[in-house]
Amino acid sequence: QWSKIEKRKGANDIKKGLLYSRTYRVRRAVVSLEVLKVCGGSADPDQNNALAAVIKRAKTQGVPKENIENALKKVSGENGKGDTHLIFEVMGPGSVGLIVECLSDNPNRTVKFLSTLLKDHGARMADVKFLFRREGRVKVALEAGDDIEARLEKLVEVALDADAEDFESEDQPDGSRTVEFKCPHTSLHKLTSAVTAPGVCRELLSSELVYAPLEPLEELDDDTAEGLDKLVEAIEDLDDTLRVWTTADS
Repeated sequence: QWSKIEKRKGANDIKKGLLYSRTYRVRRAVVSLEVLKVCGGSADPDQNNALAAVIKRAKTQGVPKENIENALKKVSGENGKGDTHLIFEVMGPGSVGLIVECLSDNPNRTVKFLSTLLKDHGARMADVKFLFRREGRVKVALEAGDDIEARLEKLVEVALDADAEDFESEDQPDGSRTVEFKCPHTSLHKLTSAVTAPGVCRELLSSELVYAPLEPLEELDDDTAEGLDKLVEAIEDLDDTLRVWTTADS
């Protein structure tokens, strides 16, 4: 069984998208390397399709080749001891839960800076991870063509056999289609390998582990939304921040 998930529309969704669906800063996006190593991936983009997709996205966003290479060396520890991957749980305005991922060469400094920032924004460290589910997300593209529906069905069948639990499909202006699959976090590498096998899709767009809210907040009042936006923006401005997840994410 499979079905297309309808994308939620409306001003509130658009507003939340602008506030919280921020793009990775690309030099930090190579934390995917760390995730993929845990899932059985290689640090060599020639041997790791998901890592190659991250690097390709970095290049299309104008990040210099030298920055990408330095970031890879930093994460993999080629320049000495690798940085520490840190996870912080935060209670923000309106009891919105946040998960903050950081990569730091000085964890004590990171904790100090983050704690000060949270205090300044009326937030605090708190146990909120139970509000989220750790899951894998794999996004691929299908080439345009009259047989695209048949190819989509084949893709979905392959994904389901590789532990995919759900998916979302979106038509593109050029007639192609993007498809994003969800899977258990332990199946990310398995699913990525399956959907990128020859003849299954055009290309891999992303492969990552996410913190998805178990019950996304449908609406936020203006004051809470503004306060949360300022908090997330301030956290993202910290040099060590990789990504911020919130229970307001759709």
